[in-house]
Amino acid sequence: MKRIGILFIITALATTIIFSGCGKNNSDKSESSTVESSKAKISQPVSKDNVSSKDNESSKNDESSKDASKASEKSTESKTEVESSWFDDAVFVGDSVTLKLSYYADNGSLGKAEFLCAGSLGYGAALQDIDADGNVHPTYEGKKYTVDDGVQMLGSKKVFIMFGMNDIGLYGIDDTIENMKTLTSRIKEKSPDVEIYIQSVTPMLENMQLKDLNNKSIDEFNIKLKAEAEKLGYKYLDVASVMKDEKGNLIPEYCSDPEAMGIHFSDDGCKVWVEYLKQNVE
Repeated sequence: MKRIGILFIITALATTIIFSGCGKNNSDKSESSTVESSKAKISQPVSKDNVSSKDNESSKNDESSKDASKASEKSTESKTEVESSWFDDAVFVGDSVTLKLSYYADNGSLGKAEFLCAGSLGYGAALQDIDADGNVHPTYEGKKYTVDDGVQMLGSKKVFIMFGMNDIGLYGIDDTIENMKTLTSRIKEKSPDVEIYIQSVTPMLENMQLKDLNNKSIDEFNIKLKAEAEKLGYKYLDVASVMKDEKGNLIPEYCSDPEAMGIHFSDDGCKVWVEYLKQNVE
C-alpha cells in the first residue's frame, strides 16, 4: 500500500520544527512526534495523577477495559458493514493520527485505499503554496503535492479528511472551520465528482490536555465542524464518539503514546476506527 506522511507531535512550547518526509518506501513505522506552535502559548500538560496504590491502579485499568468494551459495543451494534473493497477508490487525508491508520490498514481492512498524510499538516497548512518555505505538504512517490492536487492526481472517488489537531490551538475554532471550507472547495474544483467525508477530531488522554488544545475545545470544534460539513453536503463521520470514555477522554487502551502525546492510536484503536467507518459510510 502506498502512503505518505511524516509524524505528528504536539509540544508544550510555542515553537515550530521542520519535519522530514515519510514516503512510500519509508520502512520506519515507529511512533513519532509532531511539533506545533500555537497562536497563544500552549501551557504545560495537565500534571499526571501519581497513584502509587496497586488497588487504585488496578481499579483504573478495570475502568479503562470497561470503557473500551462499551465503545467497541457502540461501534458494532446492529449495523451493516461495507466490504473492505468499498474503499478501493478512496484516499485518506490527514496528519500523523491518520498515518498510524495507514500502517494498520496494511492488513487490507480498508481495501486498496491510498493515504496522503503528513505530521503537522492541517486545514491551514494544506492551503499554503506548494513552494512555500517550511511547508508540510504530503509527498507521494518522491514528489510533494497539495491535498487538492494529490486527490486529483490519484483520481480518487472518495476522500476522507481528518484535520484539526494541528489547527485548533494555532488558528482557533472559527478560522479552522473557514480553512476547512476553503480546502474542500479547492478539492471539489479539481475533482468535482469526488465524495467528501469529513471525520471528527479524536480525543486526547485526560492527562495530556493542553491550554489551547484539549477535549473541551475538540468537542466544541467538532460540533461546528459537523454543522458546516452537513451544510456543504459532505458526510460527517463522528469517529470521536467510539474513542471516548464516559468523561469524554481518549480510552487508554486505544492510545499508543500514553507517555508522549496521548493522541495516537494503538492497533485496538485503529480496529475500532475501521469498524466505525465500515458501519457509517453509507
